[in-house]
Amino acid sequence: MRTAEAIGLVTAARTDTDLFGTDQPARRYRELVAALHPDRLTADPAVRAEALDAFIHVTTRWQARQVTVLGDYRLGALAHSGDLADLYDVGDDRLLKLPRRPTDNDLMAREAHALHTIAERGDPRYLPYVPRLVDEFRHSDAATGAERRINVLATAPGLHDLDAVRRAYPDGLDARDVAWMWRRLLVALGLAHRAGVVHGAVLPRHVLIEPAAHGVVLVDWCFSAPVGSTIPAMVPGHQDWYPPEVFQKRQCGPGTDIWMATRCMTSLLNRHAPRELLAFAQGCRQRFLKDRPDDAWRLLREFDNVLDRLYGPRTFRPFTLTL
Repeated sequence: MRTAEAIGLVTAARTDTDLFGTDQPARRYRELVAALHPDRLTADPAVRAEALDAFIHVTTRWQARQVTVLGDYRLGALAHSGDLADLYDVGDDRLLKLPRRPTDNDLMAREAHALHTIAERGDPRYLPYVPRLVDEFRHSDAATGAERRINVLATAPGLHDLDAVRRAYPDGLDARDVAWMWRRLLVALGLAHRAGVVHGAVLPRHVLIEPAAHGVVLVDWCFSAPVGSTIPAMVPGHQDWYPPEVFQKRQCGPGTDIWMATRCMTSLLNRHAPRELLAFAQGCRQRFLKDRPDDAWRLLREFDNVLDRLYGPRTFRPFTLTL
């Protein structure tokens, strides 16, 4: 297997079956490791970096297959492969989040701290808009001694991210369908910001919706930061989704999340989006943080006024998602 082929396979794989197959998974693992091993790569630094990430991904996933118990939890199927961690079903509607690199332990700690803070300070009515942290602990790898921080999160069935929504509706959505997602995302941000937390990575892959009940959950708080501090890192491959203050390592605020959330929502709109709605979005994406809205709750009221002028009294509009 060539290195480029192995990188492509790892990048595209969403489950262990995609990655290792079903007939001879151990043989597939050995093929991938051989193709991606750092000692056998070219001198091209870009290829080496990409291959190293894929190598770590493969070895971590394989080790997780061999270790059936972490802490008090027995690992089930891989449920999702995230930006820096893999999430495994551990029963009781819970997911165990295992970072692929021990060097990302600080980001796992950020997620735990953010969710603790929001749960303690947030309005209980709106806590379902963010994941619930069930447990956190450390695990040492028996073979390497590497220690990883692990978070266990409560989950809910029937959730799909905005990337899936966009794939299902390649020509975009009616603004009325986007409106309920937008409103609920502002609620999630209002909840966090009142607790002093900036999410820091409001991307389509982190905004999950429940289509039938119009639910929204904002996930992956690993890149979060206190209001007034700096975002610790950007999700690779999504640099153009971030506002300038993140690139420039300047202080973040509620307007940082509002900028990114607005980008998420406008990316879903079809070409018939009303001008007044687009003008509202433009106001949320001013270049400088000081010029943007900084209160998601107040912004929600302004958004509702826009919707009232455009569509009149709100009514429930069924939404279907065929994957």
